[in-house]
Amino acid sequence: MDSTKPTSANRSKLSKTFHKVLPFKKSSSKSLSNNGFCLPLPHDHKQKNKNPDSTTDHSNKHFNKHPSDDPDLRNKAAMEAFVAKLFATISALKAAYAELQAAQFPYNGDVVQCADQGVVDELKTISELKRSFLKRQIDSSPPHVTLLLAEFQEQQSLMKMYEITMNKMEREIKSKDYEISSLQKQLTEINSVNKSIETRLSSGQCFPLFDHVNVSDITPTNFVDVLHYTLRSVRNFVKLLVRDMINAHWDIDAAVKAIDPTITFPKPSYRCFAIESFVAREMFDGFGFNDEGGYEGEDRFQWFNRFKKMKSLTTSQVLQENPKSAFGKFARAKYMRLVHPKMEASLYGNLSQRKILNTWQFPDTCFFSAFTEMTRRVWVLRCLAAAIGKEVSVFQVRKGCRFSEVFMESVTDEAFTGGEVRVGFTVVPGFKIGDTVVQSQVYVPPLRR
Repeated sequence: MDSTKPTSANRSKLSKTFHKVLPFKKSSSKSLSNNGFCLPLPHDHKQKNKNPDSTTDHSNKHFNKHPSDDPDLRNKAAMEAFVAKLFATISALKAAYAELQAAQFPYNGDVVQCADQGVVDELKTISELKRSFLKRQIDSSPPHVTLLLAEFQEQQSLMKMYEITMNKMEREIKSKDYEISSLQKQLTEINSVNKSIETRLSSGQCFPLFDHVNVSDITPTNFVDVLHYTLRSVRNFVKLLVRDMINAHWDIDAAVKAIDPTITFPKPSYRCFAIESFVAREMFDGFGFNDEGGYEGEDRFQWFNRFKKMKSLTTSQVLQENPKSAFGKFARAKYMRLVHPKMEASLYGNLSQRKILNTWQFPDTCFFSAFTEMTRRVWVLRCLAAAIGKEVSVFQVRKGCRFSEVFMESVTDEAFTGGEVRVGFTVVPGFKIGDTVVQSQVYVPPLRR
């Protein structure tokens, strides 16, 4: 609630209004103040000659006349004092009402009762002023005293309003601080849970919920869960690859242009989608199983057992146990295709990782560890796809195709407004599991205006 302080111009205007409504007789010599005292006002005219003998008696009476002897001046001073007192009382009423409202949130019975009595007292004062005005008994005190008291009362009301507002803001600040503290606590707990989940997902025991699932119970939903688990490792590998490119002083824009020279990216962070597209295309190449028994003459039960075994071992354990296993061959072949010799030499200054792989051993580097973890998850997804018992195939969306929400989802949060939306390139391929479609993830370039 804002407090409005009346200016002297407003008071003068209201004073003139009161005079028009209830004009006082000029012939009356009785002052509206009971004691007849009036605030002395400065003379409008200065004496041009201070010698009393140089002017007539009539002129002396005109210039030396005391303001208290002029009914108009007395009326004006009394009316200004009355208006000032009226405005001060209204300000006090607003302050009392604001105090009443503040006492209700939070509720304080004693303060509410006290503030309510304050509102009633100010309303009574306004009622008394109204009655005095109607009876033409404006004030019983000197006008200049009434003006000073009104000013003092108005300042007190303003101070009370500021104090109420300050207390309200302090309560709101405390409430916000408590809310922030509560949200920070929740965030800490959520981060702890997420970290625990991430640690569990990064370990060999990737899917404990699948421990009691039979091969006949596998559904496309299970496939989607493992797909999301796999894509997290793909994106982690892409981040590591981009970091190594930057450390090796690669031109990221040139590398992206080599993948697709026609695509533009409104944000630099979108460039990673082109690299992710290249990695995903290589990793999911050749991914597909039919419903006749899958792969290498093994049936779905054998693939499901492979899936369960890969869940229970870490990547290093699998590779050390049998370097020339089906997974070992898969990992070696994918590395040779994904990491070109020139690329490896440029990033790391030599071809040591490739040479170690040629001896059917596996390098112990951060880069290769991230690669093999991604490869293991892709292999786990392949094992699950072969165990589903339905035909599983991969599909890519061609560049320039019309965007379809049935078969695609955008990897950006850009809103599609106006125009026909066309696909720039496929970031992650889609899958068909029998009659079920798992959406592909595509990059949609911004529309040209």
